[in-house]
Amino acid sequence: MPGLATLLPAAVAVAHCRGDELPDGDLGLYPGEEAIVARAVDKRRHEFVVARACARQALRRLGAPAGAIPKGSAGEPQWPPGVVGSITHCAGYTGAAVARRSDLLAIGVDAEPNEPLPDGVLRLTAAAGERAQLDWLAAQDPAVHWGRLLFCAKEALFKAWYPVQQQWLGFADATIRLEPAGTFRARLTAPTPDAGRFADCPGRWSLDGGVLLAALWLPADE
Repeated sequence: MPGLATLLPAAVAVAHCRGDELPDGDLGLYPGEEAIVARAVDKRRHEFVVARACARQALRRLGAPAGAIPKGSAGEPQWPPGVVGSITHCAGYTGAAVARRSDLLAIGVDAEPNEPLPDGVLRLTAAAGERAQLDWLAAQDPAVHWGRLLFCAKEALFKAWYPVQQQWLGFADATIRLEPAGTFRARLTAPTPDAGRFADCPGRWSLDGGVLLAALWLPADE
């Protein structure tokens, strides 16, 4: 399967859909999910339904229970016991990735359209050193909107971080080093003693059908 599956190890089960495609399986909402989008506009509700359906499809591929996936206090998906994972959606792409907690400590995935960031967003989300690399990267591959990819990689890091650490991580708290070959490295700017392996961890990215994808994971503790 293309998309996120090409970025993640074999222990991860992935499901995704593109454009107006719908994932296989039940598109209904489960108890505990309906309340999350009870007052949402139709577009937001549709995004939520498709994302949860992708997540349940990924869970079935993993051989895990594919029931309700409510939200935690920071909006993170609440997976079945013994499962870690991440969900992402943007215009034209929805995806989910899950794994056994015995195999991976954390997964973070993000998808973004390969388009420039809105005015002012790069200044708010990237440090001066990160912005300095973007011109060089653009010369290597002008087809990629590198500022958007930087944002995408940070989102993947944050999605992996929060379920494990249960602490907020701001854009200024981590730096990303992007490589044209499809890898990146995330480093915390001021790692704390309890940051563990999040202090410095690798990830992968790709440009797939007009969508930028970033994925980061950490193996389970020995």
